[in-house]
Amino acid sequence: MFIGHLPAGYLWTRLLLRRYESANGANHHYRCYFGLGLLGSVLPDLDLVYFYVIDRQQHLHHGYWTHLPVFWLGAFSVSLAVSGLLRSRVLAVASIALISNVLLHLLLDTVVGKIRWLYPWTATDFVLFEVAAKYDWWVWNFVLHWSFLLELGLLAWAAAVLVTVRKKAGHAVDGAQ
Repeated sequence: MFIGHLPAGYLWTRLLLRRYESANGANHHYRCYFGLGLLGSVLPDLDLVYFYVIDRQQHLHHGYWTHLPVFWLGAFSVSLAVSGLLRSRVLAVASIALISNVLLHLLLDTVVGKIRWLYPWTATDFVLFEVAAKYDWWVWNFVLHWSFLLELGLLAWAAAVLVTVRKKAGHAVDGAQ
């Protein structure tokens, strides 16, 4: 997935945090939660720096630890345990916002990318649809595949929600004056 992770993260985070949002901004953690959600939606792909700079494209970046669900589920378990010990709802919500978006990222990657959902028990890569190598530049194989329409749909949906939210926020401000 090329352009769909951030829009999907935006949509998921808005849905997830709907109960924390307030018109007057009373929940001062909302922006932090939202930022963590958006970060989580792209976080696994930060391994692309390593992929291009250090690994020199020798291994599929979906095989790195940043794309292993077991790592993120472990991190989530630890963060929830710590938030429970500290009795910190803020840490719990922050963890949920971040990790749920990471898992959404991995789920979306499973459409045409390879994710090892059952690692460490098996190194089997799970993928719903294979993308044939038809074009010299590998990017065209994905952009011209039907699955790219899913990404465009996510982008359009997120843009529509953002425009609607902005309009409502503008009307709320205008109405308050």
